Amino acid sequence: MNFTLSRRIGKFVFDRRVVMLLLVIGLLVAGRSWLADHPEHNPWAPLSLDHPTGWATERKLLALRSDVPACRAVLERSAVSFTALEPAGEGECRRDDRTRLGDYPLNPDTPATTCPVAVAMELWKRNSLDPVAKEIFGSKVARVEHMGAYSCRRMYGRDDGPWSEHATANALDIGGFVLEDGTRISVLADWPGEGDKQRFLREVRDGACTVFATVLSPDYNAAHANHFHFDMYDRWTSVCR
Repeated sequence: MNFTLSRRIGKFVFDRRVVMLLLVIGLLVAGRSWLADHPEHNPWAPLSLDHPTGWATERKLLALRSDVPACRAVLERSAVSFTALEPAGEGECRRDDRTRLGDYPLNPDTPATTCPVAVAMELWKRNSLDPVAKEIFGSKVARVEHMGAYSCRRMYGRDDGPWSEHATANALDIGGFVLEDGTRISVLADWPGEGDKQRFLREVRDGACTVFATVLSPDYNAAHANHFHFDMYDRWTSVCR
């Protein structure tokens, strides 16, 4: 009798293990299928700017900072027009990565930046800039008024200290926006107070914090009273002020 009971218990344990194994296999298959349908959450899926932002997006963006060919492949995969320019400069201001977006509404021109900045700008426009403008004003953004990307200098123009991200065009300063309906929004004039323009500026600033490594606004200090500073500094955590 004890022998029979032991055999039954052993069979039950074996059956339970088989069931657990089948459940694990089922979950893996289901998970793989779900990731295939949601590439924005799949760390192994190639990044496309056409995908919504997901769990894996930040990690993929970080990886682009040290891989220019992979970064430009993302622009190509996402059908974003750009030109890869020849390297320029020397020393601390050497720019090996000079990527110029083709049809971004920057004004007065479209400066060459690093590819990660170009990717972040495109994501910012798609996910924040145009949707926020449409929601608040019922009009898309026609022009993004910038104050420059490249400047061979140290931070705050000092004679010593860390080099600015602008020294390699790994940054872009934004001073204002003009909507398709003609509405102009200035960081300097419209940041203080409350209203639609103020709401727009704060929401697009917050949206930039999801794709750029550094976002500095008038909330940071007086030196940024008239512009947003965006850059793709090589760090694992973002700064959003």
